[in-house]
Amino acid sequence: MNLLEIMRQRRSVRVYTGEEIPQEKIDMILQAGLLSPSGKGTRPWEFILVRNKETLKKMAGCRTGAANMLEGADAAIVVLGNSDKTDTIIEDCSIALSNMHLMADYLGVGSCWIQGRLREASDGRTTEEYLREILQFPENMKLEAVLSLGIASKKAAAHEIPDVSDVRVHKEKF
Repeated sequence: MNLLEIMRQRRSVRVYTGEEIPQEKIDMILQAGLLSPSGKGTRPWEFILVRNKETLKKMAGCRTGAANMLEGADAAIVVLGNSDKTDTIIEDCSIALSNMHLMADYLGVGSCWIQGRLREASDGRTTEEYLREILQFPENMKLEAVLSLGIASKKAAAHEIPDVSDVRVHKEKF
């Protein structure tokens, strides 16, 4: 399968079977994130892998109505950016998340990007404050997002490949 086909097949998955993901697949997903490009090669990201079911259930409250899938997930990867290293942590962490999202799908693992930066938890705190209390990451580590992981309960249809003449593609000028 070529990369374009992997991208076409990738869908956000919010309902999981409860089946355990083999550790080798989790490791490959993490490696995909670690291999991501970053501005000036700073690699400012750090990941927290969570597999403890009680912790995942607590984490489900990190976003009002948007992180419930963590209760049924087998794992989650919390993506943080070290604000002491660079001012491009948002971009760099997003690239790492995208790579892990694609690798998960390629390996047959469902995933969903749960935006954390600038979002609110169910208790009124920011998502970052909520997760910092649970996961104990330092103040200089800024939350970008959480990637939930699990075996998908069903496979959604693939996306259609847009034609390059799409109205969102402009040539030479807007």
